[in-house]
Formats: sequence, structure tokens, C-alpha cells
Amino acid sequence: MNPFEVKPQKADKIFTGWNKVLVKPYDKNTVDPYTRLRVILMNGTEFESVRCGHAFHRMCPNNDVRRRLAYMRRGEQIQQKRIASLKPANETILEHTIGYEQLAVDLTAALAITEKNSYVKKQLDFALLEDFDHLYRYSDLMELEKGGDPARLVGDYTEIMPGRPTVAEYRHPYDDVDFYINCYLNDLKTKLNINIITAAEQQTMNFYMNVGDLYATNLGRKLYNEIAMIEEQHVTGYGALKDPCMTPFENLLMNEYTECYLYYSCYEDEKDERIKTIWEMHFEEEVAHLHEAADLLKTYEGKVWQQVLPEGGDFPELLKFRPQKEYVREILKSVRLTGVEEGWEELDKVPDSASSPTTPVSTAESPRATAPTCASKSSSANGGRTIASRTKSTR
Repeated sequence: MNPFEVKPQKADKIFTGWNKVLVKPYDKNTVDPYTRLRVILMNGTEFESVRCGHAFHRMCPNNDVRRRLAYMRRGEQIQQKRIASLKPANETILEHTIGYEQLAVDLTAALAITEKNSYVKKQLDFALLEDFDHLYRYSDLMELEKGGDPARLVGDYTEIMPGRPTVAEYRHPYDDVDFYINCYLNDLKTKLNINIITAAEQQTMNFYMNVGDLYATNLGRKLYNEIAMIEEQHVTGYGALKDPCMTPFENLLMNEYTECYLYYSCYEDEKDERIKTIWEMHFEEEVAHLHEAADLLKTYEGKVWQQVLPEGGDFPELLKFRPQKEYVREILKSVRLTGVEEGWEELDKVPDSASSPTTPVSTAESPRATAPTCASKSSSANGGRTIASRTKSTR
């Protein structure tokens, strides 16, 4: 499937009445857990699209561009409202949270398995064990408060057991910042993986920030705030992987392509026929947005979309949700890793008082390798810096 070869529908077709926006929710007692995960994933994807669209809008001095962005963004908002309406009102905050963490586990594992860039894969594997532990801790809260059965919510797809203990997940903020990739030298799947996981983790962080203090019990409020802080670390790490040298127009095109890829993946993988039609409709709408992004890129930067996607527009292997139990068990062997600068190290090998080297990290360790950097030297992958002495307990 190549969305650039699909004839786009008229842009105004996305605008419709509320009766077609606010749709019937799924039944929380009978829904397939992976259908719930797709709903959460695509809600976060739309959140990311709107967020990035507003960021572009605020930095753009051209009102003609801003009007076209606003038109696209209104369509994204309609899609987000439709997806959000699939969540039933009787699904509690904690039940929905179990879905968030199951998504974090099985999505991260699925992306890591297909990731070709070893550095990006290490970041995925590293954060996977923390999300795995978050699933366990929220499940433990549910059982403690007799708020439901977490095993029923995840089905037989995902195991619930401890990962990297939350107390060991806290790191110095400097140690969450990764090297960034060069989009022109990396595989299309790598670019998609980074976009997908950054949006998913951004949504999780925002969700916990918003609902944490609405939770009924003091114990639950403490847990949400504790894990929300770890999600901040994840968003920092994943977001750091994105190529900062891409222009806003290039990023817009890549974001729209990511949405097309995900909606088509959801359509192909969905078991619920009613929700499957929503994924199909949204894919067709995103194709129109993608063509609009390509036109903006050509009009204002004189570039064709093939310069952003030199591999061509064909989708790589589609995202499919499948149980990842064996993979997670294998990655659990690295539970003692912690972040150190732009890399990872066994906690036992990190001295009690660790100072960063004053010399720059070799570019050979970066996923960019010998790739050209942005115009600003300070943003290069191997920019040297010195960090004050830190202890294990701060990591």
C-alpha cells in the first residue's frame, strides 16, 4: 500500500454532524483487549497530530500556511473526538489505565522486534521493562482496592508481573537525553517507530498528569503521580531520538504518513467490524491530509515528498498486535540496566559518585554515525558537555 498513489477525497468530506462523530462506545465487558489498545493508540496519535500542528502554527509567520494548518487540524480534532467516544462511560480511570500500560508493553515490544537501528532498539527495550512494571503496579492497585480483575482486562495476551522496580527507574534528567537519528540515513520503519512510540508515551504522560489527582484514593493518587514522572523520562528519551534537523513541513508530512500507516494497520488487524469501518474512514481522510502536507512541502520549500521518504511511499511491514510474552521475558534479563549519558550501563558497574567525561562521546556510538549534523553545532549528536557529579540514587 502506497498512500501517495491513493486518490485523495475532497478535504471537506471529513466535516459532518455530531451524530456521526460521537459514535457508540465498545462494551467494556466483551471488547477484545487489542481493540481497546487500538482505540488508545489512535487517540494518542491524533493528540500528537493536533499538538504538533499547534506548535507549527505558533512558529509560522505565514497566515496562508496557518489557515491550511488550521483546516487540517480541525479534521484531526473530529477524528480524535470520534475515537474518544468509543471509550464507554462506565470504564473506570484505573481500567482504562490498565489498557494504557498493556499498550505500552505490547506496542513497545512489537516495535523493538522490527527495529533495525540497534541504538533505537536499546531505548525501546530499556523503557519496555519500566512500562511492564507499571502494568504490574496498577494491576496490584486494582486488586488491592477490589476494583476489578486486571487479568480479564488484558486477556491472555500480556503477562502481569514485576519488571524494573519503579524505585530504580528514576534517573538524572541528563541521562534521559538520547542521540538523535538522521532521517535520511535511517530505515523508514525506524522513523515510523520513533513517531509512533513518542506519540503513545506523550499521551500516557498527559493522561496521568490529568487524571492522577482525580483518583478517589490517596494511595492511587500517589501511584499516578509517581508513574507520571517516569513517563516524563520516557517522553524525553523517545523524543530525543527524533531528527531535529527536519523542517516543520517535513515533520508535517512524516506525521501524516505515520497516521496513514497506523490507520491502515488498524484496519487490517481489527476484529470488530464496526470499529474496522472507522479505521478505514480515517485512513481515507488521512490520505487527503497527507496529500495536503505534500503540497505544502512543495509550495513553500520546493521539495517533493520523495526527498523526505527516499525509500518510496510503500508501507513497510504493518503493525500487528500479538502477544509478546517470550520477548518480554528475554528482555527482563536486562532489568539491572540504568541510563548513563546517551547510553545504558549495568547499575552495579556505575560508581557511587559518577562524573561525566569532559570529552565528547564518539560519534561511532551515535545512531547518526558519520551523518551530517544540523547547522547549529550545539545540537549535534556528539556535542560535548560536563555534568556535575551524581550518585546512583539520583539515577
